Amino acid sequence: MIKPYIFDHPLITDKITRLRDRTTETTEFRQLVEQITALMLFEASRNLPVELRTVETPLVTTTCPVLAGAPPVLIPILRAGLAMVDPLLRMFPNSPVGHVGLVRDHDTLQPVRYLVKLPPVLSDRPVWVLDPMLATGGSVSAALSLIKEQGANDITLISLIAAPEGVARLERDHPGIRIFIAALDERLNDKGYILPGLGDAGDRLFGTE
Repeated sequence: MIKPYIFDHPLITDKITRLRDRTTETTEFRQLVEQITALMLFEASRNLPVELRTVETPLVTTTCPVLAGAPPVLIPILRAGLAMVDPLLRMFPNSPVGHVGLVRDHDTLQPVRYLVKLPPVLSDRPVWVLDPMLATGGSVSAALSLIKEQGANDITLISLIAAPEGVARLERDHPGIRIFIAALDERLNDKGYILPGLGDAGDRLFGTE
């Protein structure tokens, strides 16, 4: 089982605190999500393969490491995951972007699928699944199952805030994936929302209710 990576960095904790604040307005909220995602990229990309390449500097010829293989496939879980795509595309402009649309039934807390659009080839290349909130883990687990069915075998989840219950669900359902979390919160409430959390990420990102 791969242990989740939980960030402990003042730049990230500061921005997470500002995300939680109910007075943070939509524009700033979006900017903070993008900024935190970009900061998380440093560790999330650490295991990407490299190869050596010979280059000529203004002074000498030398051999240096460069990224090898295809760039990661980015798969946001709609709709909140969309806000995490652009900062990653700025670093990996050739990355394909798939989409998985899942909505949580507020009575049963079970995920309901409404869209799956994935690149044709997911095997033998990194696949990064993006979702700001990992609450019960039901939606993310369902998305990961769909992605695995399409051949993905190198999967990373990048999530901003998670509940212990969601982490435990993924460890049980998908023990081979890597998980990167900006903040691990206390628990879920009886409606399946993360506490202390930040409310509904999708509503706060897009100004809806």
